[in-house]
Amino acid sequence: MKTIDELLAEGVSGKRVFVRADLNVPLAEGKITDDGRIRAVQPTIAKLAEAGARVVVASHLGRPKGAPDPAFSLAPAAVRLGELLGKNVAFATDTVGASAKETVAALADGEVALIENLRFNAGETSKDDAERGAFADELAELADVYVGDGFGAVHRKHASVFDLPARLPHAVGYLIATEIDVLKKLTAEVKRPYVVILGGAKVSDKLAVIDELLGKADRLLIGGGMAYTFLYAKGYEVGISLLQKDQVDVVKEYMERAEANGVELVLPVDILASTDFPDLKGKTPAEFITVAADKIPADKEGLDIGPKTRELYASKIADAETVFWNGPVGVFEHPDYAGGTRAIAQALVDSDAFTVVGGGDSAAAVRTLGFDENAFGHISTGGGASLEYLEGKTLPGIAALEV
Repeated sequence: MKTIDELLAEGVSGKRVFVRADLNVPLAEGKITDDGRIRAVQPTIAKLAEAGARVVVASHLGRPKGAPDPAFSLAPAAVRLGELLGKNVAFATDTVGASAKETVAALADGEVALIENLRFNAGETSKDDAERGAFADELAELADVYVGDGFGAVHRKHASVFDLPARLPHAVGYLIATEIDVLKKLTAEVKRPYVVILGGAKVSDKLAVIDELLGKADRLLIGGGMAYTFLYAKGYEVGISLLQKDQVDVVKEYMERAEANGVELVLPVDILASTDFPDLKGKTPAEFITVAADKIPADKEGLDIGPKTRELYASKIADAETVFWNGPVGVFEHPDYAGGTRAIAQALVDSDAFTVVGGGDSAAAVRTLGFDENAFGHISTGGGASLEYLEGKTLPGIAALEV
């Protein structure tokens, strides 16, 4: 896999360098609410521009239906990227049409352009190899060299991620290189005790990674909506909490395997429960009670881990050498149910371990709750990609860069 430093050493001045970034940032009324992914790829783009490349940045945003949709425009990302680079970023209003071609053709050495959301073209996400390939051919006409640096998309077999690198000389950007180095420390080069915290809504989203970690982690701490399927599997009633009954037998088998493998699988011992899911937009005060995990009332829903669980989980993290965290342990978007997620983040900050926050909602929670990003060993830009790597899967976007 060629590194960006090797590419720079060969010389990129005057060359059109296509950077596949991940600028899939959250927007509220057209404004970016978390620019972490833009800041993460900025060093790669800046370095190429400084070396005289004509940088063509591309990304997806959200899930448009293969056609232009103003709600998913990358225009706000172009403005923010320009602010971070300290220079204007030209914006093409299409992907491979007249605007993209004209915008790229107008670039001078050291200038940067961003083309519109790749998913506005159905070829980007098509499952048909020929359709994806045709779109990749059109993208390839915009560039001389390809740099892959959109880690949040490398688990997708998409045209700009998988097919395009085969059509151009290619290298890996700084962000993906860092992400891979970090993930190796969670798989092949693990310092122990190795503690993994898994949260989020659905246990089905995490089954494959749990299956893999039962042979690698020393402790698994479970929280979030997925915890209630585990509690139910233990024979507890969980009221109206999120529950996947079709996964109960699998969860029971995982708990048995954890015990057989000597993996400490830790579940909540108390819960914040309410009769209503909170109004996240209005942030209105929530009415809740704190109950033991085996005493959730029939008319109540668990929405966060309780104070005893927060102390328990912090104690399980305190002596760790390596910690990986993916998924909030409560409805952190509402201040009344953010305490559990805040406690997990604080425990990571207080730990002397190498700590990795696994992207997605976990990364958003860390920033939303006001933590200093530098207090963690690494904050990933790709939750799904991180999980699939830990599951042992081949990531199409990484495989394409290795050829």
